[in-house]
Amino acid sequence: MGNTVRLDKYLTDMGVGTRSEVKTYIRKGRVQVDGQVVKGSDIKINITDTQVLFDNNIVQYEKFVYYMLNKPAGVVSATTDNHCTTVVELIKEANSKEIFPVGRLDKDTEGLLLLTNDGELSHQLLSPRKHVAKVYYAKVKGCVTEEDVQLFEKGVKINEEFTTLPSVLNIIKSDEISEIELTIYEGKFHQVKRMFLAVGKEVIYLKRLSMGSLKLDETLIPGEYRRLTKEEIDSLKSS
Repeated sequence: MGNTVRLDKYLTDMGVGTRSEVKTYIRKGRVQVDGQVVKGSDIKINITDTQVLFDNNIVQYEKFVYYMLNKPAGVVSATTDNHCTTVVELIKEANSKEIFPVGRLDKDTEGLLLLTNDGELSHQLLSPRKHVAKVYYAKVKGCVTEEDVQLFEKGVKINEEFTTLPSVLNIIKSDEISEIELTIYEGKFHQVKRMFLAVGKEVIYLKRLSMGSLKLDETLIPGEYRRLTKEEIDSLKSS
């Protein structure tokens, strides 16, 4: 893109509205560039040293955006899907930023999901060599025991080809329906569910609580999202 971009694209990228809405705002004189009201959507502006105001509020250009979503059940971790709502569709203000989910949660799994357009950060967080910790809360059908804790600590064979890295299983409640927290360091398909199946138990509810240094904001109800703070972004990048 270089350093110049059309004014309507700039405003759309920054979540002011859809391209057609933004063109209307510009025509109505609600946008200023370097202190002057402009009415042309196609003027080119420099993203690094031009001041853009919408309704007298500065619209700062950001190359990358970062959103924390409390993923609800029934939504798929994808950018597009012909049959189901996707996590990207839930992020209303980022319609043109080409964001994507960092990793995936199963359709029926809830909790922390990071969405961004920062491919480098995504690669760092998902790289198998990095062993980024992911913490899950689960309800499990069957009594989870200290024997399971020890098995998980050694690594669980979930099929002929794959044994998990050592994980940390914390039992919150052991009963007919047990409650646990599990920390894993990779992200194979259905991994948490398959780990418990390997020890004869069934996960009936699963929620991700954290990924690396990023922890789910518990004030977000399922389906809600917010932008990451600068501190959260810096912490993710430095770790």
